[in-house]
Amino acid sequence: MSESVSHRTGEQSARPEGEQICVVGLGYVGMPLALAFDDEGFEVTGFDIDPELVETLSDGNDPTGEAGHDRVAESDVSFTAQPDNIVRADYVILTVPTPVDNTQNPNLDFVKGAARTVGEHISEDTTVILESTVYPGVTESELAPIIEEESGLTAGEEFNLGYSPERLSPGDGGKTLEEVVKIVSGDTDETLEDVATLYETVVDAGVYRAPSIQTAEAAKVIENVQRDINIALMNELAIICDHMDVDTHEVLDAAGTKWNFHDYRPGLVGGHCIPVDPLYLAHGSERAGYTPSLILQGREVNEYMPKHAAELTMRGLNEAGKVLKDSSVLVLGLSYKPNVGDIRTSEVDEVITELETYGIDVEGYDPHAQDDAMAEHFGIPIQDTPDFEGFDAVFLATPHDEFDRFDLSKVAGALNDDPVLIDVMADVDEADATEAGFIYDHL
Repeated sequence: MSESVSHRTGEQSARPEGEQICVVGLGYVGMPLALAFDDEGFEVTGFDIDPELVETLSDGNDPTGEAGHDRVAESDVSFTAQPDNIVRADYVILTVPTPVDNTQNPNLDFVKGAARTVGEHISEDTTVILESTVYPGVTESELAPIIEEESGLTAGEEFNLGYSPERLSPGDGGKTLEEVVKIVSGDTDETLEDVATLYETVVDAGVYRAPSIQTAEAAKVIENVQRDINIALMNELAIICDHMDVDTHEVLDAAGTKWNFHDYRPGLVGGHCIPVDPLYLAHGSERAGYTPSLILQGREVNEYMPKHAAELTMRGLNEAGKVLKDSSVLVLGLSYKPNVGDIRTSEVDEVITELETYGIDVEGYDPHAQDDAMAEHFGIPIQDTPDFEGFDAVFLATPHDEFDRFDLSKVAGALNDDPVLIDVMADVDEADATEAGFIYDHL
């Protein structure tokens, strides 16, 4: 590992005396961060504009399922919807969403709103650290001026700025805050060292000191741009193999025997990072005068995959002799990735829309997400327990661990004659599926 990465040491545990942190935004990123600093003895305020979320956390419940109810209940974090404690904070850490709008452009409304709130309450000598994903330049050109205007303080003199991009991956073991190297940056050398020391108290894997805030901002987006482009290549390969009647995964297994082949697989690309970060980098690049072609083409390929997956389903139904407008499909797994319950950025929504365009009835089941939320978000009936009776096809979109326990023969027997199984991520062994009686396909 690079010598620029410094690791947590025992001496640093004494640091928290009297120091106060306010974490702004209490979702998948902010809530674990607040708990981590609380564990190390800091006085921590967790602020969010959503009073229902604050009440849930104050009652000792973890709505994300990542930290666990007990850890939230036993913490000393002061959860609040009132920003008053910002005035006492030595560090204000912003972990607010940075989505894209309907035109696929960055939506910085949450960052700007948080900046206004912080500016209205900030005290002199506070360090404001942004963790949200942004394109290079946002911390200093968008966040700082708003805080300056609202507070009357000058960035770099009366308050300081840092940027430390979040790297959490919900549902993935070994990818917690403590276990992933943290990139840190600051507007001065002194701020950089201060921010590094702060995060070293909670990150066992160590911190990497970026030479500038813009470097850290760019590093965050390129991490997911790289993944997006590589998955896009695999998705395009899947389409090519489909046209050539070649099994994509057999091709990848064979190619993977070479020592320097990278193991990416085709799939639906949802989530808050991979589909969004390329658009942030492209936007920042266009502002600087260059339109990136490869990044945007990768997005086009990945955005096409829900339509392709729906087409595989309809092809399977046709092969089974079904009339599309009289067919029904049960979608298993509606969240954006295995073993998490987040449905907000799931690409399964686009698959459902495409199937319904052809008159196909669709129902869904997901053991990790809330039924009411799924019914509202996807606009389809949601099962509270999986019932395969009377369906023509199963669309395995997100392979949660629970689905591994299904008996394929029993599932096939409950479906209508000539049942279809579309296994998006090739989680089921094809031989087992066909032996059970399925017409089987995958990306």
